Amino acid sequence: MRCPFCSFPESKVVDSRAAEDGAAIRRRRECLQCARRFTTYETMEAIPVMVVKKDGRRETFERNKLLNGLVKACEKRKIAAEALADIAHRVEREVLNTMEREISSQQIGEMVMEQLRDLDEVAYVRFASVYRHFTDINKFMQELEALLKRPR
Repeated sequence: MRCPFCSFPESKVVDSRAAEDGAAIRRRRECLQCARRFTTYETMEAIPVMVVKKDGRRETFERNKLLNGLVKACEKRKIAAEALADIAHRVEREVLNTMEREISSQQIGEMVMEQLRDLDEVAYVRFASVYRHFTDINKFMQELEALLKRPR
């Protein structure tokens, strides 16, 4: 592992611990040349899951893309970044646990909406409006009415 500060190829592990519910190992390292510290994560190599888009295109599942969508839906809301990272992690784990090599973007969207509905209703409606491509105000109102009828 090269030091990200000085590119020296050797470092020592200062601390190791489980991360992401045991799915990764977090290692704190110290460069043997410049003595600066940095963090690395060790994860098991996995076969990529392909996301099948509405138009039939396929692309690799990317947690960061999912997280960016969550951030946009939650703009100007008082939601901690950690809560969004947790949602992304839970959805990613659910996608990987299906044991399927392909999953539709629709299935992923439903997983995200389920998580957002419990976290923040405004963020949920924002995400749903983009994800479900509301074509008219009636469909949007149906979604709002279903949200209002839901037990809290």
